[in-house]
Amino acid sequence: MIVTTGNDVAGQSIAEYLGVIRGIVVRSPSISQGILGGLKQIVGGNIESYATVCEAAREEAYRRMLQHARERGADAIIGMRYDATEFAQGATEVLAYGTAVKLSRG
Repeated sequence: MIVTTGNDVAGQSIAEYLGVIRGIVVRSPSISQGILGGLKQIVGGNIESYATVCEAAREEAYRRMLQHARERGADAIIGMRYDATEFAQGATEVLAYGTAVKLSRG
């Protein structure tokens, strides 16, 4: 499936807009990742254990967004974006979203 942050698909015409689609994941670091991250905050620098959690959450949200688009019968997703919100201590919602479209054939 074609996924783009743009509002069109190069060389293709959009035949139909199927609506906004999304994939949502809520993640928090494990106890060991939290401890390692806390120690790293003291000395500074990149917190790799947190980056790993964030990347896994983005990947899962992306996969869920693709599944939602397939369920709608989409050929592509345009205007794709990520958003993240911490809504509880240590728990972050990651949202992947965009507009599902059908492309013209021919």
